[in-house]
Amino acid sequence: MRAVQVQFSPWDKRYNFDPADLTIKIGDQVIVKTELGVELGKVVGFQDLPDAKNKAKAEAGAEDGLSADSASSQQAGLEPAEIKKIIRKASSEDLKKLPDEKQKKKDFIFCKKIIEKYQLPMKLVDVHYSFDDARITFPFIADSRIDFRELVKDLTKHFSRGIRLQQIGIRDEARFTGDFGHCGRSLCCARFLGDLNSITSEMAELQQCVHRGSERISGICGRLMCCLAYEEDGYKKLAEKLPLIDAQVKVEGRKGRVLARYILKQTVKVLLDEGNGEAGGVVEVEVGKVKKI
Repeated sequence: MRAVQVQFSPWDKRYNFDPADLTIKIGDQVIVKTELGVELGKVVGFQDLPDAKNKAKAEAGAEDGLSADSASSQQAGLEPAEIKKIIRKASSEDLKKLPDEKQKKKDFIFCKKIIEKYQLPMKLVDVHYSFDDARITFPFIADSRIDFRELVKDLTKHFSRGIRLQQIGIRDEARFTGDFGHCGRSLCCARFLGDLNSITSEMAELQQCVHRGSERISGICGRLMCCLAYEEDGYKKLAEKLPLIDAQVKVEGRKGRVLARYILKQTVKVLLDEGNGEAGGVVEVEVGKVKKI
C-alpha cells in the first residue's frame, strides 16, 4: 500500500498514515488520530509499504525450505506495522481552531520563565498544540537528562491541559530554525531530508576530507554535514579499485609498498624497493599500472 507521511511539527519525525479513499497531495493539511490524541499535520511525502500479498510470498518461501533465520528476516522486512487512517482533510475552520502566533509566543515566554525559575539546563525550542486542545508539547534540547517534574507541575497548573516535554536533537533544532549551509543553499534537513540518518567520521575519512578540520565538514548544528552521506557509495566503489595501504605491489616490474591512496584521482603513492642497481623512491602511479602481489 502507499502510505501518506504526515509531520506535525518541523522538528518532529514523519509518521505513516493510510489515506483511505481520500485524494491526498504533498502540502495538504490533514486531521489524524494518534496514540496521544487528535492532531493536525502536514503531508510531506509518500512511502510504499509491503502489502498482504508480499507477506504471503515471504511465508510461502519459509515453507519451501528457507531457514528459520532467513524466513524471519524476510517477514520482518515485509510486514508493516499497523497504521491508522487519515480522518479527513483539514478545512479553513480547522486551521482557525489552533492558537495564533501571538498566543504561541506568549506561551513560549511563560514556559521559558518557569525553566529559568528552576534553573534547568535546557533550551526551549518551540510550542506545539494538539488539535483536540488536550495537550501542549514543549520541545527542548539539553546535554543530559533533565528532572523537569516541578516544571511540568507548574505548566499543568497554568495551562490546565496535559503537558508533554519532548527532548529533541540539535540537528532537529537546525531543521526547525533553518539556515544556509556552506554551499550557500538552504539546509538539506530543512528542505527535503525526511530522516536524519547517522553521519559517521568513517564517511569523512573515506572521502579524504578529515584533514580540512571539523569546522569545514560540520554543519551549523555542530555535527558532521549530512551531505557526507550522498557520495559515500560512489567513494566505496572507487576505493575498491585501489590496493590497501601497506599492500605489496609491483610498478613496471619493480616491487614497492603503498603509502597513500587518492580515491578521486584513482592513483596511489608507492615506495619503491631498492635493488638491481636502482635506487628506491616514492612515485604516484595510476591504479591501472599497479599490480598486486
